[in-house]
This record gives sequence, C-alpha cells and structure tokens, in this order.
Amino acid sequence: MRAMEELPEHVRRNRTAWDQWAAEYVAMGRHAWQTEPSWGIWSVPDTELNVLPEELTGLDAIELGCGTAYVSAWLARRGARPVGIDNSAEQLRSARAFQREFGLEFPLWHGNAEAVPAAEESFDLAISEYGASIWCDPYRWIPEAARLLRPGGQLIFLVNGVIAVLTFPDDPDAPAGERLLRPYFGMHHFEWNGDDSVEFHLPHGEMIDLLGRCGFVVERLIEVRPPEGSTTSFPLVTLEWARQWPCEEIWVARKQG
Repeated sequence: MRAMEELPEHVRRNRTAWDQWAAEYVAMGRHAWQTEPSWGIWSVPDTELNVLPEELTGLDAIELGCGTAYVSAWLARRGARPVGIDNSAEQLRSARAFQREFGLEFPLWHGNAEAVPAAEESFDLAISEYGASIWCDPYRWIPEAARLLRPGGQLIFLVNGVIAVLTFPDDPDAPAGERLLRPYFGMHHFEWNGDDSVEFHLPHGEMIDLLGRCGFVVERLIEVRPPEGSTTSFPLVTLEWARQWPCEEIWVARKQG
C-alpha cells in the first residue's frame, strides 16, 4: 500500500471521505451480503437485468472499489474466486467483519483501484458497482482493468446515469429535476456541495471511445428502469423520475483476444 502522501489528490480525498462514511453503510452492507444479487439504488434483481455471467464457477474475479464486498460475496457463492480492493480501510473493516459473520473468505486488499498490485492478465472478470466506476478516474482505472483482464475477460460496471448527473441539484439532499444544470460536453471531474470527495462521470461518446482504446468491445449498455413500486433510501431521484429517465447505467464490455 502506497503512503497517503504518494497517492493522487482525488484518491487521498476519497479515502478520507469513505473512512468517515463507512459506518453509515454497515447495515446496508449486511443486508446486501444476505440477499440475492440486485443492482443500484433501487435494488433491481439480477434475474431481471441479467448482468452477471451465467457461469461463474472457476473464474478469477476482481471487484474494483469493493466497499463492504457484497458483490464479491455474490460471486464467491456462485463459484468464482473473487478478490476485492478498496481505498477505504474502514470499509474493508466492515467487509472482513461480514466475512467472519457469514463464513465466507476471499482476499481483500487496501489500495487504489487505479494501480492494483496484481500481475497483468490475472483475472477473467472485473466488476464495480459504484466503486472505482465513479470514485476513480476512468482514464486511469479502465486502462488498469484492461491490464488486469485476460483476453476475452469481461468488464462490468454500474454508474450514475448521464442524464441524472446533468440534472442533480447542488443541494445533496434534493433529487434530480427536469432541467439540465450543467454541460454534457466536458463531463469528467465532479465535486458536490457538502463534502470533499471527488467523483468522475463521462459522456457516452467518451466512454465508448475510452473502452475501445483500451481494447474493449461494448456488449451491452443497460439503462436501468426500476419496476413500479420500487423503493430506495437514497435521495438522488424519485421513482417517478427514474421511471422516465435512467438514473443508473450498467456497462458490459469484453476485452478483445
């Protein structure tokens, strides 16, 4: 693990932020460890979205920005060999507690997902749900995912929907509206009122270009639409909003052989 002062500024800031926020995610993490796979703030079941590969047995997988590592737990229960890496020691403390609580062990690394301490072509699957996918610079973490994956390996990541990012108000407790508040062109580095963390979001065209330059072919872009009656504890969007526009997107890409 690199010393704090050696890390990029956004990595240092996000490490501090997530160490402070970790306690707020313990209950949510415990719940996710006990449930079947579901995605995003609306917990849309994987049986509806079909995100995970049908066959995971024997696959070497890495969860980039694993947090409490519930996605890695889902993979392990389906026969994969996951490794989780996260920037926050406190999030990993929760993940290790859940490993003991639920009797499921896999490696957990404290580190920056933009520079993973693993050899190239070590994994068959790289996955991120609101981990590296928004808290790391895509121009660093996506090339790193390409380095880590074997030819034919799959990259799966969930992010905020582009329309949602453009319509989030400055008030972090207010939901997205119906008016564009910031430009689409130039999307990349985002800072929000009320905290010192840094997020990253790209326009669709730039994301497609970046994935292509890193040797990926996009297989699917799933624009998540929660079912009627869905609920969430996050104030990002209302259900009415999310039924009209995608507040979350899941990218599925494959590294060319």
